[in-house]
Amino acid sequence: MVIGLGSGPASGMAIKYMGQQLRAGALNDIVGIPTSVSSASEAAKAGIPLDGYHESCQIDIAFDDADIIEEETLVAVIGQRRLQGGESIIEEKNILIAAEKLVFMITERKYRETSEGSVPVLVQPLNWMDTAEEIDDMFLGDAEVWRRPSVGHADPLGGDYPLITKEGHNVLDLIFTSPITSLAEVAESLYKIDGVVEHGVISKFPCIAVIASDNELQAIDNVATKAVGARAN
Repeated sequence: MVIGLGSGPASGMAIKYMGQQLRAGALNDIVGIPTSVSSASEAAKAGIPLDGYHESCQIDIAFDDADIIEEETLVAVIGQRRLQGGESIIEEKNILIAAEKLVFMITERKYRETSEGSVPVLVQPLNWMDTAEEIDDMFLGDAEVWRRPSVGHADPLGGDYPLITKEGHNVLDLIFTSPITSLAEVAESLYKIDGVVEHGVISKFPCIAVIASDNELQAIDNVATKAVGARAN
């Protein structure tokens, strides 16, 4: 199997567990495709064979930490974390979308607080401020738009050292101050704005969410939700 290896605390634990299973002989004949520098490092330490991502990759399953997951639809947001050198929201998203099966992991607290949060938006650096103003106008009253810094504290302009991704883009954080009614609508609106290259919203079917509380793990999927909706229609 080819497995997309996610990024974040839960993904790091899953990668370590996979390494333990490989050493014990319970797993074999797998190849991991890391979504970030950190997941590549964790996988190398765990002894997981690795390959790089390319567009023709056939990925059987991928897992990742989610920053936001919308209930029922399981539309998710990734990319809120501070990026390390060489990391790419675009590549991470491509790996997750390319997978035949996708699993997101999130804490119960975050899952229950999905009505608010931020969405990373990748924009062309030329005239980035015009793009930011257009995004701000589109979500006026519901969100603020800040350019992400590479170091130091954030401010609306990105500080003295704004982040430049490995593809050469700026990252704008669309920070919602009121409940997000639909992540899918947010994603569709962002794609209509000139200068927007990509964003951190992922809509994938089928998708499974593993929700961790202090006492248990709960797994839900959007297959049953879609089936119920189809019967209702």
